[in-house]
Amino acid sequence: MNEADALELMRSAIWAVIVASGPAVGAAMSVGLVVALFQALTQIQESTLTFVPKIIAVFLAMIASAPFVGAQVFSFSEQVYARIEHGFPR
Repeated sequence: MNEADALELMRSAIWAVIVASGPAVGAAMSVGLVVALFQALTQIQESTLTFVPKIIAVFLAMIASAPFVGAQVFSFSEQVYARIEHGFPR
């Protein structure tokens, strides 16, 4: 295993993390935008109003996207194990 193989493995790992966390981050971002707009329009500055809807949205997004995230993690682990099994190309 040389530096290029290590960098490729790290690139794949970072990409898998980004893709797997995408649904939860997207849900938190969209709910946060809606809550911020609601707070700006109504001038309600309640601190729990920002956290509770985001937590619920992230939880629901994680439940809904669990098969997708599991498939991404499984695919990445298969790639890593295949490289361990067959060795890295020289």
